[in-house]
Amino acid sequence: MSRTAPGPARRLLPRAARFLRSRRRVLARLGGWSLLESAQTFLVGYGVAQALDRGFLAGSTGTGLAWLAVAAAATVVGGLAVRGVFRGLADLVEPLRDGLLRRVVTRALHGAVAEPARADSSSVSRLTHQTELARDSFAGLVLVLRSFVFTAAGALAGLASLHPLLLLVVLPPLVLGLLLFTATLVPMAARQRDFLDADEALSTRYGAVAAGLRDVVACGAERRTAGEADALVATEVEAARSLARWAAARTVALGVAGHLPIVLLLFATPWLLERGLTAGALLGALTYLTQSLLPALRTLMSALGAAGTRLLVILDRLVGEDPPHGAPAAAKPATTPSAALPAARSGVVESAATSATSAETPAETPAPARPAAGSRVELRSVTFAYGPGAQPVLREVDLTVEPGEHLVVVGPSGIGKSTLAALVAGLLTPGRGEVLVDGAPPRAAGRGAGELARQRVLIPQQAYVFTGTLRENLLYLCPDGLPDGAPEDGPEEERLAASVAAVGLGPLADGLGGLDAVIDPAALSQGERQLIALGRAHLSPAPLVLLDEATCHLDPEAEARAERAFADRPGTLVVIAHRISSAHRADRILVMDGARATAGSHSELLGRSPLYRDLVGRWHTGRDGRPAVRPGRESAPA
Repeated sequence: MSRTAPGPARRLLPRAARFLRSRRRVLARLGGWSLLESAQTFLVGYGVAQALDRGFLAGSTGTGLAWLAVAAAATVVGGLAVRGVFRGLADLVEPLRDGLLRRVVTRALHGAVAEPARADSSSVSRLTHQTELARDSFAGLVLVLRSFVFTAAGALAGLASLHPLLLLVVLPPLVLGLLLFTATLVPMAARQRDFLDADEALSTRYGAVAAGLRDVVACGAERRTAGEADALVATEVEAARSLARWAAARTVALGVAGHLPIVLLLFATPWLLERGLTAGALLGALTYLTQSLLPALRTLMSALGAAGTRLLVILDRLVGEDPPHGAPAAAKPATTPSAALPAARSGVVESAATSATSAETPAETPAPARPAAGSRVELRSVTFAYGPGAQPVLREVDLTVEPGEHLVVVGPSGIGKSTLAALVAGLLTPGRGEVLVDGAPPRAAGRGAGELARQRVLIPQQAYVFTGTLRENLLYLCPDGLPDGAPEDGPEEERLAASVAAVGLGPLADGLGGLDAVIDPAALSQGERQLIALGRAHLSPAPLVLLDEATCHLDPEAEARAERAFADRPGTLVVIAHRISSAHRADRILVMDGARATAGSHSELLGRSPLYRDLVGRWHTGRDGRPAVRPGRESAPA
């Protein structure tokens, strides 16, 4: 029989008690100043009653004015008490914030050390937004609770001193309203938690989409990605509306506790006067209700209903038990790639993958299992700049990549190599000139997302995988993927095993538990993600493969093995090189130098490209002429 987990209030109570016990002196100082506030509340209502009964109604104006002066003096004393309260409040609030910050930072650092590949973007929200919310909410809550308790004590003592029957009229609706309000606190805390969960999910989703925006556009998944983000926005909006509905219930409780006593007092006035209640006592009671109790109640319910529940939820999230590291993913893997994608942790690749086979695009004829020769890529006088007034990144570039050719693009960082890949992939449109793939623009009108994905595959530096099996990750770009119940020794299974071996994915697959093991993207290193993405691209039927520094997180030996696998694969291969060693494995090399580009073989470029000679020289020797470190330990970027 399972035991129900304790609620956040019960979990936090021991910590709260320890925190307050360690600050008894601060609490005593706050209580002392608050007693002055109780005295002020008592004297204001009592002074008004005595000014009327013993002064103005008795014909003694001086006595009435004196009692009003007492009430005014009490108000001044109350102001001094509030000043003292604020001085002591910092000694209670700031240690709480400092402790929360230490705990958040400690948890984030421990998590980063335990799982370096897992990026916890929610820690930023906890460190900034949530800790400040906890600090402000706690400060407001202390002020409000202290004020209500001591104000109510002063007001009730004043009512009892004027006439005990006044308590009989005021206390029942006051207690009933407070009970109604207390009953809304637990549901409001739950709705507040739902809202914070939705807010964090939306923040995490937007971060993942921003990081993988190029992949989303490359696979034509803009509509699906926007739809999934809209669903998260709708969830947050619904949580906010539910929270607002419970806030309306709080308004009802305020009416019962704060306004109903006034109505009952007026209704019972004849009965009270018959039993000896004076006009001054009646006016004093109204003063207590309207000037002290009602404002204190309104502030209390507003603070507890909003700041109180928010503080409870945030503190539970910040100081609650840490989830065990390495816990298995909660999402159950689906049996097909498209079904597995909505549960993806990365939040990006699933959109790109599913869009290739989703119902958003019309059915298209599957491409052949493998390209016969590859695509022909042409750049005709291509000029591109990131903005009307910007300097061109490419200027009048002419280039032809023949079907089946292996082209490597080299050049300094920031020279425009990734821009060239994006133009060929159809992610960018040239300002002037034409980019043609097999005689047509990459994103020709009427070309659906599935056709675009089968035409070319682009793997950027940041390779994305989704929560699901390794097999699903590898096969989702294959429109003719393994059918359910396929024999393990079938030709498609052999093709899958051959691609895994070719790109060097075998040891990782064995370490993960085989092709049908469920993987957690956050638990993988950048290099491991790149190996999976390379295996996926190798299995793709696309006749054009674009590797934009897709091996930058691999060592040189693993990079060489992966590039040889793609060179042996039928089709056209364009590699944006991370290391100049990639140029030695190419049919042809394109050197990008400023807005110009020069193409040729290794020997040709050594003769006519100073930049290429410089890049090759940096690979073979250090800048000071000493031999460079051996490949496999460190290498100069291309």
